Amino acid sequence: MTKTRLKLAALLASVALALTACVPGTSSPTQGGASGTATTTAQAAASSLPAAPAGLEAYYGQKPEWAKCGNLECATVEVPMDYANPGGKRIKIAVNRLKATGDAQGSVLVNPGGPGASGVDLVATGSAMFSTTLKKNFNIVGFDPRGVSQSEPVKCLTDKERDEAAQDNVGPEKTTEYMDHVEKSVKEYTAKCKENSGEILSFMDTQSSARDLDILRDAMGDAKLNYLGYSYGTKLGSTYAGLFQQNTGRLVLDGAMDPSLDESALTIGQAKGFEKAITAYLQDCLKQPNNCPFDGTVDDAREQLMVLMDSVVEAPVPTNSGREVSITQFVNGFITPFYEDSLWPMLTMALNDILNDDNGDTLLALADASAGREDNGKYKGNQEDAFNAVNCLDYTRGTTREEMLKEYDELEKASPILGKYLAFGGFMCDSWPVAEKGTPAPASADNAASIVIIGTTGDPATPYEWAQALRKQLKTSTLVTYEGQGHTAYGRSNSCISEAVDKYFVEGTVPQDGLKC
Repeated sequence: MTKTRLKLAALLASVALALTACVPGTSSPTQGGASGTATTTAQAAASSLPAAPAGLEAYYGQKPEWAKCGNLECATVEVPMDYANPGGKRIKIAVNRLKATGDAQGSVLVNPGGPGASGVDLVATGSAMFSTTLKKNFNIVGFDPRGVSQSEPVKCLTDKERDEAAQDNVGPEKTTEYMDHVEKSVKEYTAKCKENSGEILSFMDTQSSARDLDILRDAMGDAKLNYLGYSYGTKLGSTYAGLFQQNTGRLVLDGAMDPSLDESALTIGQAKGFEKAITAYLQDCLKQPNNCPFDGTVDDAREQLMVLMDSVVEAPVPTNSGREVSITQFVNGFITPFYEDSLWPMLTMALNDILNDDNGDTLLALADASAGREDNGKYKGNQEDAFNAVNCLDYTRGTTREEMLKEYDELEKASPILGKYLAFGGFMCDSWPVAEKGTPAPASADNAASIVIIGTTGDPATPYEWAQALRKQLKTSTLVTYEGQGHTAYGRSNSCISEAVDKYFVEGTVPQDGLKC
């Protein structure tokens, strides 16, 4: 997970999450009634909800005013913008709820990752990810973390400016001129973030979002937090477990991050992960010689792919829309199918279109999906801006040019295909207009209830080794392994994974540590 635009998609739990027109209702800490609230077995124990942390009593005991939004219910929950000053400005966290089809045990809050992805959108458009069993027994609750989409969103660029930035077609080079170009572009971007976002820019750190989670738990009427977090959502979940060990219920952390790693280690880990996934794709592609755009050995195909990418830097690929596929868009579109291996045929088609017909339509569609760009030129949400805002608060800064040049070499070694396109991320946060708040540290929640971690052996965005590392850090956790390709597992892999997760949530049955699916 780094701060470059290139890797925005790398920590999303699903591709092309669609925004909805859900208009949330309102809530306030003083409201006493609720409309449309489902009767649940959890609410029967509402009188035993944990006490509010000192100084935050005004935010606990909220009863959201649920309003219909399509086939869901929507609301907002108030949290303090600054937990060091809870009596100051309040912000609203957007939530939506897919009510249980049976007698609900309570709620499962879900986060799709990013940082910057919308949980409201995930529940609104991706409910098929959740099993029938889970939806029968729990209300599925999506939320937009602070600064994301409908929750006091940060904003940096206009849609037009985002289009212009995506047309940057300067290939990464180890030159002073290229680094000057990156630094200048980043400073222009961060200045606009400061100008357009307001105070929230200083308060989007993961610890603050984890504290919001506890207020959301209380607002749902649950004594314990039940939570399903994908990708970055695993960092949010493990942070919650460390802060609120006594309130931790059943947590599933799927596509785990290792919170002890600094940004350079995360970037290099992802470079290795994508190189491994690309190799698997090329091996699969070459088994279909009549369809694959490459030929020869895997090494031959890798060389042919790199030649193609270099050619895009020399001349962007035209499309029927009149837009061109720059190298920025090419790489973002190219990496998108590695989150979901069922999209590999689409990637093959996109590459064939470019090589055979000099047509970038399909590749551009993949790039637009990763960026949330619609056909009308409008962008959904604020994933890129929120991604940068959270990371620049969570990670330490001060990377020198010399260190970035050294990292460039390490990235090229880790991934000859993509490595150099992941370089120079240090410029973003070094130019960020507000000070950082966090430093990388191992997760620690020794007194929390049992936590389930899921790792996918072929995951390019959150490599399997990160799940193994988090398993060692969280003493009460168990590790479930999906042996396959793609990013995350629950909702996109097999019945072994879904049954293990469902039994854990519904029955409290913790999977065997080391279970392989």
